[in-house]
Amino acid sequence: MSVLYLVRHGQAGTRENYDSLSDLGRTQARLLGEYFRAQGIHFAAAYSGSLARQRATAAEICAEVSVDPGWDEFDLSHVYRELAPRLVEDDEDFRLQYADMQRDIKLSQGSHAAAVHRKWNDCDKKCVRAWVEGRYEFSGESWIGFVTRVHAALGRVTAQEGNVAVFTSATPIGIAAARTLEIADGRAMWLAAVMFNSSFTTLRMHGDEIRLFTLNGIPHLGDAALRTFR
Repeated sequence: MSVLYLVRHGQAGTRENYDSLSDLGRTQARLLGEYFRAQGIHFAAAYSGSLARQRATAAEICAEVSVDPGWDEFDLSHVYRELAPRLVEDDEDFRLQYADMQRDIKLSQGSHAAAVHRKWNDCDKKCVRAWVEGRYEFSGESWIGFVTRVHAALGRVTAQEGNVAVFTSATPIGIAAARTLEIADGRAMWLAAVMFNSSFTTLRMHGDEIRLFTLNGIPHLGDAALRTFR
């Protein structure tokens, strides 16, 4: 029986430079690597999405990592660029919330501790929900296309023998976990929403069977100050 470790990246940068690791994010990743080594957990193979925050997390834990863009997170910036203007037109509450968020981002550039960079707010939820539901035309990757991509990436690693590590992001982990529960719709986002930075979720693989074994583990983050969601 093989075990797949799905690792979420450490805390990322600020909204204007999200695809990076904060100092805390690097610490979280380093502590996870130390935990794996202390537990005698070794990996026969390791994979990472192509995003900088995913690869930087992997580098703190594994010496050799293969890059598979199938594990990339969806492009939230692209979703915002195309759908936020539509929501501004259609939803007065969103228009006001979005204006407040843009102001807070401008006032707090580079400030990693600012709440606007560390909170999944109502604007995020509304914009992503509109994308998941396919409410507006969108030139980028659709929700269905994203789910299909992650399922394909999962299929590429399930035939591996021994422990396998995948360094990815919250939503691909939520989709992979949901797949084991035969959930293929937007409820996968509910699982993604609870993922701690640098947490690991394990799937046990035996032949064609994949089972969710653990979800969102953070035994390496003993100090509450180390536990972050964004």
